Amino acid sequence: MMQLTHFNQAGEAHMVDVGGKAITQRVAVTEGFIQMQPETLKLIIDGGHKKGDVLAIARIAGIMGSKKTAELIPLCHPLPITHVDIAFSHDLEKNHIRCQATVKTNGQTGVEMEALTATTCALLTIYDMCKAVDRGMSIQAVQLMEKDGGKSGHWQRQ
Repeated sequence: MMQLTHFNQAGEAHMVDVGGKAITQRVAVTEGFIQMQPETLKLIIDGGHKKGDVLAIARIAGIMGSKKTAELIPLCHPLPITHVDIAFSHDLEKNHIRCQATVKTNGQTGVEMEALTATTCALLTIYDMCKAVDRGMSIQAVQLMEKDGGKSGHWQRQ
């Protein structure tokens, strides 16, 4: 069984030493959903929200969140992110918005946490902007979909 890497032999939390790892291109893709009332989804899609373009603001929040990950997650390494893409799609039948984040770097450790943070921040921003009209929204299924690079290579959710 694999050991947790963020604990030393004494069981104390520590930042993993990645200094000996090769620099490779790292990519992570994550997704998550925010469920809402049909009227809330229509307001967002039609651009009728009095606070402005909800998805444009959420996209910026996702990008900013990815860049702040090392400040939020105690044992994450600060990374030189080379690209962040935040994409939204909506489903009128399921009354949700899907957020997909793709984050890239050339480095010694992966960007999974940065992509997860990007997705989460984008979805939280949608919630924040729309909570006055729909407090029952639900953020769901934030998860890693794919990662590539490094010693472990490529992984994709089935």
